Amino acid sequence: MIHYKSEEEIDLVRESSLLVAKTHAEIARLIKPGISTLALDLIAEEFIRDNGGVPAFKGYNGFPSTLCMSPNEQVVHGIPNNNFLSNNSILSVDCGVYMNGYYGDSAYTYAVGQVDDEVKNLLRVTKESLYKGIEKAIIGNRIGDISFAIQDHAEKYGYNIVRELVGHGLGKRLHEGPEVPNYGRRGSGIKIKKGLVIAIEPMINMGTRDILQHSDGWTITTLDSKPSAHFEHTIAVRNGKAEILSSFEEIEKEIENKK
Repeated sequence: MIHYKSEEEIDLVRESSLLVAKTHAEIARLIKPGISTLALDLIAEEFIRDNGGVPAFKGYNGFPSTLCMSPNEQVVHGIPNNNFLSNNSILSVDCGVYMNGYYGDSAYTYAVGQVDDEVKNLLRVTKESLYKGIEKAIIGNRIGDISFAIQDHAEKYGYNIVRELVGHGLGKRLHEGPEVPNYGRRGSGIKIKKGLVIAIEPMINMGTRDILQHSDGWTITTLDSKPSAHFEHTIAVRNGKAEILSSFEEIEKEIENKK
């Protein structure tokens, strides 16, 4: 079931998505070697609540935290803990907010300290793949056009797409139809129409595409323990094409300020 959104609903999703972006920026300036993911999680929860939102992930199907924080070989759904971040590592942070009856959702993978050029390239290509997919969210295209664009760009660089985890619709619920795979055939899937609101979120591995779910029921890692990157925007289709409702702008200002 796909619920196409009105202009008013899209604006409410944007409000939630922009609070997600501000929450990311709040922790982006603090991400460095020696800080724990649990400390970052507590800061994020306080910030969301102080700004009129509710953490969307906390309690969702029993998830215990505000943020999914997934370092290095963890793909997604990492649970914040007291372990300290180390230099030459990466950290995928996925954040969701519920506010005014609607959800927002966005993810960003951060470099922690100095990282190898090979890892920097993984982050760059994964983010590029996200935008390649967004470009195809045009009225008259199909979901498979988004999926193919993501896969095609990532595989040009020798990376692999996680198949078991996908993007999704969102609005009054955190996960709605349709599913948005990060791999697929052009011209396949549902036709894209005005009012479609989806979260597009490539999860791209440096090595094998195969993954492993851990005994905590949440943490997903790459089978070969090589790094994985994850970037996500919430977008709406209006005026014929995709409009990004979330934002990386404030995040990347904070990253630049730390240099």
